[in-house]
Amino acid sequence: MNTLDIFVLIVSIVAIAMYGVWHTRNRRDLNSYLKGSDHTPWWVIGISVMATQASAITFLSTPGQGYLGGLSFLQVYFGVPVAMVIIALFFLPIFHKLHIFTAYEYLEKRFDRKTRLFGAGLFLLQRGIGAGFTIYAPAIVLSTVFGWSLPLTIVTCGLIATAYTVFGGTDAVTVTQKYQMAVIFLGMTTAAGILLSKLPAGLTFMDAMNVAGGFQKLNAVNFSTSLHERYTFWSGLLGGTFLMLSYFGADQSQVQRYLSGDSLRESRLGLMFNAVCKIPMQLSILMLGVLMFVFYQFERPPLFFDSAANRYLESQRADGSEGKQLLAYEKEFNKSHELGKQHLESWLAAKRRGDENAANAEFVSAAVAQQEGEKIRLKAAEEWTHEATPQESVKPGKAVTANSADYVFITFILRELPHGAIGLLVAAFFAAALSSKAAELNALGTCTTIDFYRLLIKHDATDAECLFASKCFTAFWGVIAVFIALYAHLSENLIQAVNILGSIFYGVLLALFVVGFFLKRVGGTALFWSALISQTLVFVLYFSLSISYLWYPLIGCTACVLFSLILQVFFGRNDKNPVGASLESEVVEAA
Repeated sequence: MNTLDIFVLIVSIVAIAMYGVWHTRNRRDLNSYLKGSDHTPWWVIGISVMATQASAITFLSTPGQGYLGGLSFLQVYFGVPVAMVIIALFFLPIFHKLHIFTAYEYLEKRFDRKTRLFGAGLFLLQRGIGAGFTIYAPAIVLSTVFGWSLPLTIVTCGLIATAYTVFGGTDAVTVTQKYQMAVIFLGMTTAAGILLSKLPAGLTFMDAMNVAGGFQKLNAVNFSTSLHERYTFWSGLLGGTFLMLSYFGADQSQVQRYLSGDSLRESRLGLMFNAVCKIPMQLSILMLGVLMFVFYQFERPPLFFDSAANRYLESQRADGSEGKQLLAYEKEFNKSHELGKQHLESWLAAKRRGDENAANAEFVSAAVAQQEGEKIRLKAAEEWTHEATPQESVKPGKAVTANSADYVFITFILRELPHGAIGLLVAAFFAAALSSKAAELNALGTCTTIDFYRLLIKHDATDAECLFASKCFTAFWGVIAVFIALYAHLSENLIQAVNILGSIFYGVLLALFVVGFFLKRVGGTALFWSALISQTLVFVLYFSLSISYLWYPLIGCTACVLFSLILQVFFGRNDKNPVGASLESEVVEAA
């Protein structure tokens, strides 16, 4: 990065943060601080919901996921439209009718206090860890790529987001997210335009799609019924629906976004915005990765996308260590890539002259060369792990291959984009990090204040005291998130790690609301113990089975619902809340 890049980065991030603080400088009452101005239009709600979900992890890691795995990851989001409709019909009416600050207040009204505390505690645990990942994700990549201090990057990013969230509350998050999304959209569009312009002369977009399809990168739908395959149509539609229902319907960081609407209609329209736009947005980001894959079939890629491994390789080269195994692997990899490139060029020429047999033969040869290159890359990763990190007890190749997807896009940016555009893309990553981070902190502070401080510590707290407490708790969670980020270690690539974390916790959290909305006969005690048993079951299954993580929200929710029906038989009528049981009919009426 040069001076222009740094200028674009600093101006973009500081300007947005300062605007958020200035715009919300007069927020003095608890309601506006926690819920916003109550007149947020539907399109701002929609953007805010999308920005909260689309963190820097999305824009850093998803293109790399597309590069490595093609469009198959898109199946995770097949359940989004279904989930949005269900939330708009059943969740939103009761939340608006009760005029609540947090989703978990409903659980006490419907069941009892311990169920509310369990739900809120589950959210704080999952989202508290997730907030650490939100900081860690961009920091670990950007610090590695640019040579910045990792702790300093983590602390700086965390403090900026914490500061304007503490000062401005929900509105600070909402009003800045639309500008942060604008920076993100501009940055990603710029990267896509430059990428398309850098494809080889004579290679049309359809040719590029033929290359991607030939390498199995365009297989967006897999109808396999195997539970062990991570991404399939069924795991995305069934498990993904439960994951998205949990995230958008039971996670306070999302609920708080659409509670700021001044009417049920505005909130519903905001959710429908995401129902329509979420899959196309993810498809576009994955397609960017697919196009990068095509680009690197004609332009020589680095042996490692992980820049730490590349710096180690450069140090070997600088030492004149020509006999080292890594340098030998690099030569083999470059030779394999050049051979594959020649076959692709021959394929393109044969295709142009209409010789299908020759074209097919050349493409098969190109695919063989590409596979050979990936084998060499894996061997090199194992060698680097052995030479550079012999003290770490990791499986061969794990240090490089596990997270290589996180470095693909940033490597392309640094190598191929002009200065100024580099600063814009880095600003986009930071904008995404600050956007989702602020929303998480805002929700964590709100939940801690409303569901614990005012409930357990000071029952008669005034609005002014709750407002002060909320700011303190937001700052507290900011510090906790920074602390988690400083000590975080991931074995999965970032976008998958976040989804796995949500899948473990979200199913049971969703079940609390499903039972509350639809099972009038179940009481709080039966549900509380069912939730505890089900969450334990999910933990056991996750660490003992090798099925796709997308099934765990479905398993957790289903188990909790079934256990609650069974346990209710033993707890009987004494477990029912007559006031809360009447809420189900109100839900139906409001819908």
